[in-house]
Amino acid sequence: MTTKKHGYLGNENLKASGIEIEFTKEQVKEYIKCSQDPVYFVEKYVKVVSLDEGLVPFDMYDYQKDIVDKVHNNRFVIAKLPRQSGKSTTIVSYILHYVLFNQSMNVAILANKQATAREILSRLKLAYEYLPLWLQQGIVEWNKGSIELENGSKIVASATSSSAIRGGSFNMIFLDEFAHVSSGIAEEFFSSVYPTITSGQSTKVLMVSTPNGLNLFYHYWRGATKEIGEEGKNEYVPIEVHWSQVPLYPGGPLRGEKWKEETIANTSEQQFQSEFECDFVGSQNTLISSLKLKSLAWVKPLERSNEGLSIYEEPREDRQYSCVVDTSRGQGLDYSAFVIIDVTETPYKVVAKYRNNIVSPLVYPTIIRSVCERYNKAFCLIEINDIGGQVADVLYQDLEYDHIYMTQNKGRKGQVVGGGFGGGGNQFGVRTTGPVKKLGCSVLKSLIEEDKLIVEDLDTINELTTFIAKKQSFEADDGHTDDLVMCLVLFAWLTRQDYFKEMMNTDVRHTIYGDEIKRIEDELLPDGFFTNNESLEVGEYDGEDRWFSL
Repeated sequence: MTTKKHGYLGNENLKASGIEIEFTKEQVKEYIKCSQDPVYFVEKYVKVVSLDEGLVPFDMYDYQKDIVDKVHNNRFVIAKLPRQSGKSTTIVSYILHYVLFNQSMNVAILANKQATAREILSRLKLAYEYLPLWLQQGIVEWNKGSIELENGSKIVASATSSSAIRGGSFNMIFLDEFAHVSSGIAEEFFSSVYPTITSGQSTKVLMVSTPNGLNLFYHYWRGATKEIGEEGKNEYVPIEVHWSQVPLYPGGPLRGEKWKEETIANTSEQQFQSEFECDFVGSQNTLISSLKLKSLAWVKPLERSNEGLSIYEEPREDRQYSCVVDTSRGQGLDYSAFVIIDVTETPYKVVAKYRNNIVSPLVYPTIIRSVCERYNKAFCLIEINDIGGQVADVLYQDLEYDHIYMTQNKGRKGQVVGGGFGGGGNQFGVRTTGPVKKLGCSVLKSLIEEDKLIVEDLDTINELTTFIAKKQSFEADDGHTDDLVMCLVLFAWLTRQDYFKEMMNTDVRHTIYGDEIKRIEDELLPDGFFTNNESLEVGEYDGEDRWFSL
């Protein structure tokens, strides 16, 4: 074998483009064998970094060999793998084989963060650097975020997003820790990019992750594990590895119960369930039972705006709707959120949701009014603990939206929803007190577990998986949010209010308004009054949910 004396940019471990190599007969045989058998290639020629031993040959475990085989022989693969199973290293090794022994292959390494994607690429580059020169392709480009080989193959590393690979043509896409990509980005990726990916005859898609709730990754995993012929079955070949299949250290015994106990002691039961048992509902003591959570199915919205509005059902003239509103300060922390619920009959159904963590409280009421107007002037229940009171005031006073539930404090009865007629102490909206939340959580559990409230929104379902018991109440698990769930909690509380039950009956609803109007007119205008120069009898009601215009 003869080569030039210099490699790529002075690195003698890398073959520069244009370097000519004369193969020996043995090297030709090895090259052919490696091209036909990726497992053989990885075990014999790929090196990895060991914490204890430094750079060593990659001696794959049986489950890692199985991963390589399945990725090699199938177009679509989804892998649910525990932490510390060497999943990224295994996939990187196969990608290396893929670009070396195939001409003009474009590969995208996508992760939840760009830094993570580039770190994965750096592992591939390290393995490449320690290949024999006769196995290497000449280097055309060697950057932090991409490499290009002389055979026309390219690899790019980026964060998972709809724009990451748009406009490109890719033969293989590796989605690392896909369950940890935010729901909105993951959905947008598949809706905008995925159709072009799957249009090819040989394109490979590899989705790998530890579970992280009932998100898009769970949706695809669930579809992959169904029996052929079942509704929702997809094309993905599933790969699952249990933590007990992973050795304690290279060449050592497999992990056992002692290791499990030590790991839980150093982390938590919940973390172990999620990261090692690969349980999609990793949080313990969730308000909704784990069995029910796993049965919840999400659907794609009919409409989705960049501002955070998702529409699942268009409004219908013959339906009644309620809106429940939660407000944040719009500082990128908690979310301002509201849900539109069809309350015409049971089961109730979430037909739209809004969720945004940067919207200003000054702008928020306009958005609420716009959506509520669309849904037949939906009646709003507004949470007023923090700045929600400001939102309620703007909505009513400035925007003149009067379909807002009012409450009164009735002493031992606590807050009671009413029409705001008569008596003092009326307020727009409800304060989330201990009793309100306790009742709301109890009722919400019943509504969902008894299929009396249909929730098909992915973000809401995700929040439900991490809405757990803490002290004497329920709230979001550490590192998670519960803004949408709290909207449902308040809605559940609302359904136990007598006024709400009466409002759901159209005839009763009109009777309530008519009676209240008659009572107040009797008190304030005993001799009748005029409107638009036409006389109306005291107590006459025009059939609309409004006062007469003076």
